[in-house]
Amino acid sequence: MPRDNKCALIQNIAKQASLAFTDCRAAGGGVAADRLHELISLVTSVRAKDLKIIPPKSKPSSGAAASLGPPVTYMHICETEVFSMGVFLLKAGTSIPLHDHPGMNGMIKVLYGKIKVRCFDKMENSLTAVPQFDPPPAPLQAAALWRSVLRSVAQYAEDSGPCLLTPVRDNLHQIDAVDGPAAFLDILAPPYSPDDGRDCHYYKVLQSVAEPGTGAKVDQEQLGETEENEGWLLEIPQPEDFWCGGEAYPGPVVSL
Repeated sequence: MPRDNKCALIQNIAKQASLAFTDCRAAGGGVAADRLHELISLVTSVRAKDLKIIPPKSKPSSGAAASLGPPVTYMHICETEVFSMGVFLLKAGTSIPLHDHPGMNGMIKVLYGKIKVRCFDKMENSLTAVPQFDPPPAPLQAAALWRSVLRSVAQYAEDSGPCLLTPVRDNLHQIDAVDGPAAFLDILAPPYSPDDGRDCHYYKVLQSVAEPGTGAKVDQEQLGETEENEGWLLEIPQPEDFWCGGEAYPGPVVSL
């Protein structure tokens, strides 16, 4: 069956996201598997041209030009009480630092370029087993230390399916642009809301965490709670070298 015309695709994605995540805000609310499957199918098919987004030319920028402006920009598409949706654009060599989406589901779909996503989970703390760090954290930072496990490391491109994040699995993640600029569609459900305890927190890896080999792509499978995949994260303020600017969304208007 042919898909709807391209101008309607993002509208269909928004409608399906609203259906798939409508129960997420309720305590213990989950995601219906059939509705999520349909959303994944729609999101998998979206491309930059569907949103009238033009990838930048491959000609590298000069060092001075590349340092101007924010490293990452965001195109807002829509937001409801159920979900928010927009596009992040990363300059070559930039990253969205390790951060969380507390109590939220996420879906990331590359529109152009390539990204690497490293996903962590927090584990139950055992403060009596905190290792020695060099330099050691300040006393007041001890409460901001979390045991963690590296769940997955994977690369995604335009022809990849979406990266899925849940409130309990792969929630903490870092996103790096690989081999040039990149852009991805981002869906969060429910949206960030500091008043409801859904605020963004940033983290720094204090103890090295073993990663899979150096292949071009690592399958997004559970790496396991093995000792070599465990480490410690320190909650930190937003890194000084990262900030996100705004950019006008050029694509079809979404109405809900």
